[in-house]
This record gives sequence, structure tokens and C-alpha cells, in this order.
Amino acid sequence: MPLKLTVSDEVRALVPGFTHLAIEARGLVNGPSDAISSALLDEAAARLAARLDGRTPDQDPHVAAWRAAYTAFGAKPSRTRNSAEALARRASADGGLPRINRLVDAYNAISVAHLIPVGGEDLNRIEGGMRLVRATGEEEFVTVQGGQETVEHPEPGEIVWCDERGVTCRRWNWRQGPRTRIDDDTTDAVFLLESLDPMTREELLTAGQELADALQKVSPGALITVRDPE
Repeated sequence: MPLKLTVSDEVRALVPGFTHLAIEARGLVNGPSDAISSALLDEAAARLAARLDGRTPDQDPHVAAWRAAYTAFGAKPSRTRNSAEALARRASADGGLPRINRLVDAYNAISVAHLIPVGGEDLNRIEGGMRLVRATGEEEFVTVQGGQETVEHPEPGEIVWCDERGVTCRRWNWRQGPRTRIDDDTTDAVFLLESLDPMTREELLTAGQELADALQKVSPGALITVRDPE
């Protein structure tokens, strides 16, 4: 049964034009980064450089729209950058893009190539559906600091993704929690591409299809379903 994804009316009202596209993949085989996933990241970095053409990532219209969205719910976009901008900055730095594992490399490559936030969650670790809401401040976000598990609480009004157990990602797509993170044991996952105006529906669909193709490259034989944008 497909994972239920809902966006609250409060979020829709605060940030009109938000659209997400979900890709569900089952029967995945993950593992350490390899030549295929590294090539995806290298190609993405080259595409990013051509797209920016000497500009900084925050000067891209889509990244600028995400910065405005973060400001709207009270975050400071230069301190807590959306995931697409953060990755783009790493791609442009001396160390380049990190190599995490094959599945994460695949969706990071699409994020960088299209300057769009992309996240991945292990379907078998999500409890119930996933909701994008404005936090009350009482929700729990379990993370790790200094090697120790710790519980944080989002700020009231902060936009978060959550499931029945708690927050899975803080400040929209800024920091993912370890509970649902994709690792080497992941076999079923949902990947979420998140867009704002001025990114068009056609551009979002193109990015989604590229991710589906990339997942087939890093994990041949997986059953992949691209859902309609919502």
C-alpha cells in the first residue's frame, strides 16, 4: 500500500505553490558508494557549475524561493540552509560532494543537478503516514549528538515532516533524523522531491524521472513507482 503523504493547510497557506513528488522503491539493494554512484555525483556537480555559471547557489531563483520560504516560518536561511543549497555549496567547495552510499548518492546527485531538495526515508522505519505540518513545539525529534542519542523539540511554527512517532526532518528539509535514514540495510524507500515556484511541474517531473533512472542504475531490478506531483 502506498505511503500516505499529507501537507497541512497551514503550510499551504504560508507557502503557496509548494509541490512534492514521491517515488517509492521496493526491492532495493544498497551498499557503499561505487563507481556508478560516484559518476552520478560527478556529472551532477558539472551540471550545477554550468547552471550557476559563476553565481552562488543563493542567486538561483529556486534556491531564492526556498530561502523566502524558510524566512516565512521563522528560520534564518543563511544559518539553516535548505538541503539543496547546502549540497550545492559542498559541490562547489574543495572537498566536493560526499560519498555516503549508493542510494543516498543517487538522490543527492538529482538534488544538485536540479537544485531541488530531495530526501530519502526507509519505508520500513516510518510509522503510519508522513505529514508536513507547522510544529506545536511539543513534538519529539530524536537525533544523535556527541555519539549520544538526544531528544530535541522543534520551535513552535517550524515546518517539519513527521510520522506517528515523531519528527523525521526538522525545518522542512534541513536536518533528517537517524531513525528513518537510508542505510546499507534499506530495501524499501520513499524519495521526496520538493519544489516551489518558479520550478514548473514539467521540470519537477523531469527531475523525478531522472531519479527513477538513477535508482535503477545503482540498484538494478528494484520496483520503482513515480507518483503524481501533489
